[in-house]
Amino acid sequence: MHKGMHTDTDHCLRAVRSKDARFDGWFFTAVLTTHIYCRPSCPVAPPKPENMVFLPSAAACQQAGFRACKRCRPDTTPGSPEWNQRADLTARAMRLIADGVVDREGVPGLAARLGYSTRQIERQLLAELGAGPLALARAQRAETARLLIETTELPMAELAFAAGFSSIRTFNDTVREVFALAPSELRARRPKDRQARAEPQAASGALSLRLPFRAPLNPDNVFGHLAATAVPGVEEWREGAYRRTLRLPYGHGIAALTPRPDHIACRLNLSDLRDLPVAIARCRRLLDLDADPVAVDDQLRTDPLLAPLVDKAPGRRVPRTVDEAEFAVRAVLGQQVSTAAARTHAARLVTAHGDPVTDPEGGLTHLFPSTERLAAVDPDALAMPRTRRTTFTTLVARLADGTLRLGVESDWPATREQLLALPGFGPWTADVIAMRALGDPDAFLPTDLGIRRAAAGLGLPSTPAALTARATAWRPWRAYAVQYLWATDDHPINFLPV
Repeated sequence: MHKGMHTDTDHCLRAVRSKDARFDGWFFTAVLTTHIYCRPSCPVAPPKPENMVFLPSAAACQQAGFRACKRCRPDTTPGSPEWNQRADLTARAMRLIADGVVDREGVPGLAARLGYSTRQIERQLLAELGAGPLALARAQRAETARLLIETTELPMAELAFAAGFSSIRTFNDTVREVFALAPSELRARRPKDRQARAEPQAASGALSLRLPFRAPLNPDNVFGHLAATAVPGVEEWREGAYRRTLRLPYGHGIAALTPRPDHIACRLNLSDLRDLPVAIARCRRLLDLDADPVAVDDQLRTDPLLAPLVDKAPGRRVPRTVDEAEFAVRAVLGQQVSTAAARTHAARLVTAHGDPVTDPEGGLTHLFPSTERLAAVDPDALAMPRTRRTTFTTLVARLADGTLRLGVESDWPATREQLLALPGFGPWTADVIAMRALGDPDAFLPTDLGIRRAAAGLGLPSTPAALTARATAWRPWRAYAVQYLWATDDHPINFLPV
């Protein structure tokens, strides 16, 4: 499991022969005799080794003339864990492509956000993934199209538009090429459980999807954290689901996410269906579903004091965010106050400055306020100490004017330095934003009171410097170690609400 894994033929062959689902999304198996590509865990008997080639992406398979297997449906695998654990150009580009930037802004927009030329971006992606940004975005559109074909009764013309295609003809051609079936044939063949769900969804305007993940997944800390810190009006826990409003490129939405044994049930209400791929990507990111829990837990188990925590409840994820700027604002509101007080502060801002939304299925009322709206707030109206008010107003001003950017394309070390340069930003605030908003899997919180208490209870060093030295052995997964250490406490963030 490493960069360029598809080049390690022996490793890939072992994964295919053992039908090891841990490697789904890391690489794809293309079969020369049938011109079909599969995930490593495909249930069909593997072909002879000489008839297999291994490719790094679905887009590379499609470009080479292979079509998706109808049995294992390789386009529905979790994403490669690499894009969430790496901070280099390729990983940052892949996070942006998943967030729909190529469809909205083209390759020049992708390059501009990353600060490179289009030629540099194309060359880098081609070298590592066997496909350029347009082909990678096209593969994502094909995956969205299949999802909509199978889970809704939308007319094909609406569906093509929602999946991001510029014309019906391009949509038809792409679906035929990738799946070897016309869109209508694909709908006719869909699994029975999806057919049963499609009619009521069309009537209510909601889409029901399954979000896959790599096992194991322990949902307690990620859902417990989101529920315990939920901002009234924007988030809620209702009937076993975490629900929240989403600010999206073309409109807004409401997501309901429910943990199941082998998937996350996701229900989406969207004001504009073109936002579907972005909404899915952000929900996956929020729940850290593309993580590689086996690699994380194996590394943390090498510390004998952490090993019992991992063995007790493996597969913890890092609770992340659907909106990086929102999370940074909330981190400042939460400085040196209780969880309840932070929620109250945020709820006041939401009521006064958030955009109202209608929630036919629950109690959500607003989108979290945009940074532009917050930057226009009269500082004297903010019920917080003067120093924190300065921290808040400086942060929202920098976010609103673009001098500070916290998107999925962020360069983690450089952004952390930018945050530390802001008034009122110490290591804890910068690192919690790095961990939960930027997605740095190695962000660490040695000054956090809960971490220091957990460390002392386990016999780990409890001073920040000594704990940081000990935590070197946990790299590059210190953000996951934080989740295991937090879980030693009986705080509500560690438990699924009843």
